[in-house]
Amino acid sequence: MSASAQALSRSEKQARTRSSLLESAARVFARRGLEGASIDEVAADAGYTKGAFYANFAGGKEELLLAMLDERFEARLAEIERATAGDELPPDQARRAGADFIRAVASDPEWGRVHFELHGYATRNPAFREALVARNRELRERIAELLVARADAAGLEPTVAPERVAMMAVAMANGMAFERLVEPEQVTEDGLGEMMAIFFTGLLAYDAGAPPHSPAAP
Repeated sequence: MSASAQALSRSEKQARTRSSLLESAARVFARRGLEGASIDEVAADAGYTKGAFYANFAGGKEELLLAMLDERFEARLAEIERATAGDELPPDQARRAGADFIRAVASDPEWGRVHFELHGYATRNPAFREALVARNRELRERIAELLVARADAAGLEPTVAPERVAMMAVAMANGMAFERLVEPEQVTEDGLGEMMAIFFTGLLAYDAGAPPHSPAAP
């Protein structure tokens, strides 16, 4: 076997190990809580040693948590890009994006529990909070970029800054995901989809310069 083939095999093996550790971490953290779970438990669940864990996540548990966030954020952005790739009006795209998000949440309930515990953990750990905030801001910035591109393609002039719209949309999605943890039967795909459609329909009619409590000019 050539050196390049050996290197590729090692790379593939490391990628599989890393993926297994991330999957096990979601299960262990959901079952034991972030602070109750140990690195030994995560490694054992994945079938690896503690040394293998640190070979992939030298920064320990917090590096692992941030890697989990990065993986999920990329998946969510890919879903939003697919939802906004067509020619539908923004409310229709928002409806589809909301439904896609709830489907993703439903398919990965362990991550839902871990995600919200992460925010509580961040309030008690300033350094981790900074890293989490940086990722949240990057997520919203990239969503705002998608909103700008979609508005330009549709010939629309935003009445609310895309960054603020992204913040509102993320807050609504997170709120529905949180509610789904305790009332999954009430938070369905069409629920968030409808909320997002209503929100973006309102944005199209919203006049930021209108007096408070006054209807926008026709």
